Amino acid sequence: MKYKILILLLLIFNLSFAQNDLDKTEIENIQKLINLFKTKNIDGISKVITYPLNREYPIPPVKNEADLKKRFNQIFDKTIVDEISNSKIDQWSEVGWHGIMLNNGNLWIESDGKIKALNYQSHFELTQKKNLISNDKSKLHSSLKTFKSPTYKIQTKSYLIRIDELANEKYRYASWKIGKSENSKPDLILTNGTIRMEGSGGNHTIIFKKGEYNYEIYRGIIGEKDAPEISLTVEKNNKQILYQAGKLLE
Repeated sequence: MKYKILILLLLIFNLSFAQNDLDKTEIENIQKLINLFKTKNIDGISKVITYPLNREYPIPPVKNEADLKKRFNQIFDKTIVDEISNSKIDQWSEVGWHGIMLNNGNLWIESDGKIKALNYQSHFELTQKKNLISNDKSKLHSSLKTFKSPTYKIQTKSYLIRIDELANEKYRYASWKIGKSENSKPDLILTNGTIRMEGSGGNHTIIFKKGEYNYEIYRGIIGEKDAPEISLTVEKNNKQILYQAGKLLE
């Protein structure tokens, strides 16, 4: 599942809870951010972002201030810069503990004015994503080259796993034992994966079934500080037989 689809689902849920009763400090922080974009103060903007700033996979996240300065014009094109710099306070809405969004959620900030998410994609990034996917496909085993878009690449203690979205809106699971590469034949391929949303924070599980076995990839976007960002659970007849925390690979 693509990152922007997750954000869209979250946005649909949250729009009804959006409210404009921002406090004085929040308004001041928003105005400071608007002014930074009006003057295109890249150095100043780089200091008011919570890193990493995720981009739609497989585009790598923005890791730090130096990375942001290098990629600023690729990410923040004239369209989004104008949207931010020309915005009025009544275009910003607080959405509970999720933060404050501009208009329909292209930009999200914390109450302290720090940018936490940018759900806008520039023309450069759209082209970049297309090229990255094409390059990714060229390195895969022939059995995996057909898919709509990559979703996750995961490494656990024992497995390298990739999840891809297929043209039929289902998901595919492919895994290799650690030490093997993606250009080798997968040890296991599962299709017809479905997604289950977990609450309103974007957390979700992608579920694959094979006979009496369930394979579940859980993506924790909002959760405990030390919780794994992603994990694999395998169940047999609804009883857990394997759990491994994982890390996302770029």
